[in-house]
Amino acid sequence: MSDAINGYAQAMLAVAQADGNLDVVKSEMSAVAQAVAGNDELRTSLANKLLPAALRGQIVDDILANKGSDTTRALVGMIVSAGRGGEFAEITQSFIAQAASGAGRSVATVRTAVPLSDDQQSRLVAALKQSTGSDVELQVVLDPSVLGGAVTTFGDTVIDGSLRTRLNKMRDSI
Repeated sequence: MSDAINGYAQAMLAVAQADGNLDVVKSEMSAVAQAVAGNDELRTSLANKLLPAALRGQIVDDILANKGSDTTRALVGMIVSAGRGGEFAEITQSFIAQAASGAGRSVATVRTAVPLSDDQQSRLVAALKQSTGSDVELQVVLDPSVLGGAVTTFGDTVIDGSLRTRLNKMRDSI
């Protein structure tokens, strides 16, 4: 990742830690990143540097009005107003990774079509911890393109247990 992305992530981490609500901000930033990634029009608007920063900021204010913590709203506004809306997902991922690293954990991202239950998340964390030997923080991303199953990314390792991949393997073997 670029130095700029990591710099924004470090600034976000410092602000969230100073406010004492790091876990809340991580969760909310992840949700906002998913919402932005899932809406082409919103993503394009927030990334459009031709729109005045005030207008991009107003879009954020309108979307996040009375939602999330003050810290999250301020951080999202800072990123978008600075013209980094196109890198929002990467900045958020770096922020979450830096926060986990500071706590002595690694981040595993799991993409599923439906939300995972607490039990499923706990079992996945336990399995990843057993196979890697390190503490794991799970980031769940809802991705309808997965169809069924899950795709887990842990560092450079991808474990693709999605229905789409299994069907493609079956088709290839036939």
